[in-house]
Amino acid sequence: MNKIALFEHPLKSTPVVCLSGQYSDNRIWIKRDDLIPFSFGGNKVRKAAEFYSVLQENGADLVMTYGSNTSNHCRVIANLAFALGIRCHIISPESKGEDSFNRLIVERFGATVETCPVEEVSQTIDAAMERFRKEGANPYFIMGGGHGINGTNAYVKAYEEILLQQLEYGVGFDCIFHASGTGSTQAGLTCGRLTHLAAGKKCPKVVGISIAREAHRGRKVIRESIAEFLGTQDAKLYRDEELLFTDKYRLGGYGSYNEEVTHLIGKVMSHEGIPMDTTYVGKAFYGMIKYLQAKKIKGRDILFLHTGGTPLYFDHLKGLL
Repeated sequence: MNKIALFEHPLKSTPVVCLSGQYSDNRIWIKRDDLIPFSFGGNKVRKAAEFYSVLQENGADLVMTYGSNTSNHCRVIANLAFALGIRCHIISPESKGEDSFNRLIVERFGATVETCPVEEVSQTIDAAMERFRKEGANPYFIMGGGHGINGTNAYVKAYEEILLQQLEYGVGFDCIFHASGTGSTQAGLTCGRLTHLAAGKKCPKVVGISIAREAHRGRKVIRESIAEFLGTQDAKLYRDEELLFTDKYRLGGYGSYNEEVTHLIGKVMSHEGIPMDTTYVGKAFYGMIKYLQAKKIKGRDILFLHTGGTPLYFDHLKGLL
């Protein structure tokens, strides 16, 4: 199995930048996880860094995962597999319309994509794993979005990084907002906060803006991830009031958006030079602005976590500029 120099050492901090004051009555900062120098960056690369050693420890010669046509996670895992010199197989729900740039990049890396009706995903994954084992392969399955304890751990580390950057930049963030999808990013950030709260330290709240799931389902999955990471020994650290998750800005569900979102994305790109997409980051940034307005939050230092997805910006370029 090949080595990837970037992942042989802990990832370096990603920059934090302050935006021009035209989006809110608060000071908005962005943590540029989209600038992690591998496969267009993003939270999926932080998680891939965790799976890098796991794949090696398991002696995997094939990695399999799940994701949609627009999945950033699938793009990153396909790239990771190619760089490691192992095969990649992706299970994806059937979708209408053209392939996204993410899907085209996945195929460029030589990954095979197997589509199925969304209600048949679980059995399709099981059948594919069994098929590969019978062929003599040693497959390793990564849950969609990098979900699981490894993905959670990636953002426990990121929370620590943010706390150090507060000292570096001389700022105290009131909240950290981000696009909340499969849930492990929010679970990791929340676990980081819970640990510091238990030590009596002041630290930023974490607010997940759902880009797909309704509140009941979204909260349940994040709670389960938090419980898995904390385990029985630290389960007492959990406080349900710290799980801040809103589904009010889903705009109809996964992949849906409106003209306000595209206008805001265009504005951020034109004035800040920061690309956002309509499926994840741009939608969550829009939700954050609306959330701050609805809660009448003003005069605070707010951090928005840019979780990547740059290729998807180009899917809707005509509508963004």
